Amino acid sequence: MTQNFDSRAWPYIIIISSLLLVFAFLAKKNKKSATYSKLPPGRRGWPIIGDSISWYNAVASSHPPAFVEKQVQRFGKIFSCSLFGKWAVVSADPAFNRFVMQNEGKLFQSSYPKSFRDVVGKNGVITAQGDQQRKLHSIASNMMRLDKLKFHFLHDIQIVIKQIITNLHHNQVVLLQDVCRKVAINLMANQLLGVSSESEVNEIAQSFSDFADGCLSVPIKLPGFAYSKAMKARESIISKIKRTMENHRVGKSCPEIGNGVLGRLLDEESLPDEAVGDFMINLLFAGNETTAKTMLFSVYFLTQCPRAMAQLMVFSIYTANININSSKTCTLALICLVPRKQDEQQKLRSESGEMLTWQDYKSMPFTQCVIDEALRLGGIAIWLLREAKEEVEYQGKYSTFTMTRYSTTILKIEFDSCADYVIPKGSFVVPFLSAVHLSENLYEDALCFNPWRWMEPENEEKRNWRSGQYFAPFGGGSRFCPGAELARLQIALFLHYFLTTFRWKQLKEDKMSFFPSARLVNGFQIQLTKINS
Repeated sequence: MTQNFDSRAWPYIIIISSLLLVFAFLAKKNKKSATYSKLPPGRRGWPIIGDSISWYNAVASSHPPAFVEKQVQRFGKIFSCSLFGKWAVVSADPAFNRFVMQNEGKLFQSSYPKSFRDVVGKNGVITAQGDQQRKLHSIASNMMRLDKLKFHFLHDIQIVIKQIITNLHHNQVVLLQDVCRKVAINLMANQLLGVSSESEVNEIAQSFSDFADGCLSVPIKLPGFAYSKAMKARESIISKIKRTMENHRVGKSCPEIGNGVLGRLLDEESLPDEAVGDFMINLLFAGNETTAKTMLFSVYFLTQCPRAMAQLMVFSIYTANININSSKTCTLALICLVPRKQDEQQKLRSESGEMLTWQDYKSMPFTQCVIDEALRLGGIAIWLLREAKEEVEYQGKYSTFTMTRYSTTILKIEFDSCADYVIPKGSFVVPFLSAVHLSENLYEDALCFNPWRWMEPENEEKRNWRSGQYFAPFGGGSRFCPGAELARLQIALFLHYFLTTFRWKQLKEDKMSFFPSARLVNGFQIQLTKINS
């Protein structure tokens, strides 16, 4: 009897089980659809490729926020689109951008292409995640504190810069982009690795060129491909770092190595050798990109702005005639780099061959304005790529969004409209920093080079590049660039020595491009004239 009952019940059991599976599938699908329906407004773009082509065309141009600005006009400061095969939430809102950066490792995590992770290495401060990233970031920040800049870096930076500039000749035609790269890689090799010999630096420079070119390449490891060259370059640089480490440990290193970050890292920290290699490569990459490009863009913008150039020549003028009538020709005299009203300060002493002191460096307020404006217009980190670690909800009423996570209020932010949005787990989140830096709503004549804007009291809050939300050229949160102060010191000293040594004439029109990295398309070709010639 029981056996007959069981055999008759099986069809019903199968039917009921099947219905339950269907209902569960539909419920999951509806939940997912409901989640995606709460994305910020936007568009899907083309099938599969989404908006990737439009995105690429914009970021590779001289005005990277072009695509974002169009979408902001249609959908608001926070919108959704399809990028690289995934849904992405893109933000041109400074408060939300800061929220994403401040919640790095909690709600969001950095996301990089495979080629970048392979070439730069998994144990570096750029690519590491979670506790490991925080530990490495803390070590890097400690190595480049302000007090160490004064005692370990200030003198060596000037020696390197003066050596390279001295080797440039009267009437020489150069690509300033190449000169700035050479200065930057020499500075990085000297200050990070403690390497000072020309042959060793040239070896690192050659490897680093292939290394940087392959960071955002197609990951095909076949001869002739950029990725393959980059991986070989990585092996060469790692080999050099390991040899330097071995020499330091057996006491064969020269004094300069002990003064470099690598020497102090080995003496003061306990990291595995593999982690040390990746750590140093990360710093080499980040430092070289930021320093070289900002040096280049600063001179590029100054060439187009004779008034700013004149402001840098306020104090002592030693040449008889100063021609700044043409935006393409800059005849320079001794650069003082101090405001007119502070003429009681000791002038900078490049004419006597003395090294600048820390006090001299701190007496360059307008130079700092020039650097900030170059970073605003031509910043290296124009957008960040993050990924939602879990579903992130934020809600708003009237003009205020209340961001929540599992019913817990995280942050209240002022927005232009009210809505309840959900960022699905795994979605890209893209704080587009350049869209904020070039916003006409925040900066008058935002596309114009105007270093004086940073001297205006109403822009004091915006100028807070360490923790503010309006100007973030060095990122923010737990991934704030640990070498920001070092980069600014290097750039300021380069500007001082270059501008007090040469005048120049631009020979070819040029424009900025930002993909695969920030650059001037034609390398900024100029003809140099020594001031004392």
